[in-house]
Amino acid sequence: MKGLSLFLGCLVPNRYPGIEMATKLCLAKMDIDCVDLPGASCCPAPGVFRSFDRTTWLTLASRNIVLSEQMDRNMLTICNGCFSTLEDANRTIKEDDIVKEDINEHLAKVGKEIKGDIDVRHIIEYFYQEYGPEKISSYVERQLDIRVAVHYGCHLIKPTKDRGLGGFERPTFFDELVTALGATSVEYPDKVACCGAGGGVRSAMKERSLKMTEAKLAKIKETGVDCIVNSCPFCHMQLDSGQDEIKELAGTEFEIPVLHYTQLLGLALGFPAEMIGIDTGIEKNRKLMDLLDSQMDS
Repeated sequence: MKGLSLFLGCLVPNRYPGIEMATKLCLAKMDIDCVDLPGASCCPAPGVFRSFDRTTWLTLASRNIVLSEQMDRNMLTICNGCFSTLEDANRTIKEDDIVKEDINEHLAKVGKEIKGDIDVRHIIEYFYQEYGPEKISSYVERQLDIRVAVHYGCHLIKPTKDRGLGGFERPTFFDELVTALGATSVEYPDKVACCGAGGGVRSAMKERSLKMTEAKLAKIKETGVDCIVNSCPFCHMQLDSGQDEIKELAGTEFEIPVLHYTQLLGLALGFPAEMIGIDTGIEKNRKLMDLLDSQMDS
């Protein structure tokens, strides 16, 4: 199996270094060959760049892909938006020689050329396709007996025909990776609905985006879950920091811990919460860890 290069994107190194640490610790412990990708830029964001200037979007995305091609490694993303841009751009280059020629004319100005000879993977898709829930469970050192609300996010499952992970209305692959860690994935209404952040909505219409988030969080809270698990730092920010923003805007409190899957996996692999970016100084996170610790003591 070809090795991997880790594409961090923008939000992880700037806002969530704990997710980066969790990812690297988990990959290392599972003996997965993955290294940093030097020189990478913004993917760039699919909802905005692609809408305004497709050629610029493709060129910038292709430059990132070339960096991984030069290392002869497939690219691994930990963000739904990055996956959407890079996987879609990579597929376009592979399938359309005319577009590939046009993009290479632009890349030549910076001494690059895209060949289209690697794959772009999302860590959830990669774990599911290459390992599967059963093998993931074999790495577990600490069973996580908790109730989890899985948030897929839009770009991980759409467009369905290109993702190859089943239908978008009732996907199960992410849930299966969560239950492989001992947790229970709890069903809730509008599970595949957007978090409210994407497509420039958070930037252009902040209050409207938070109303979308509030509606989703309300449905999740009704199920009595112990935490929300996502696979995208932008969704993570909206569902986590969004709780504080909703409290300030509308006075509604949710207090639901939000974890990236690699953080949940990190807990199952035995890493301390602080090492994988779970701030136990925050009350909602401390309650989750107290619950897990009580299970170990019993």
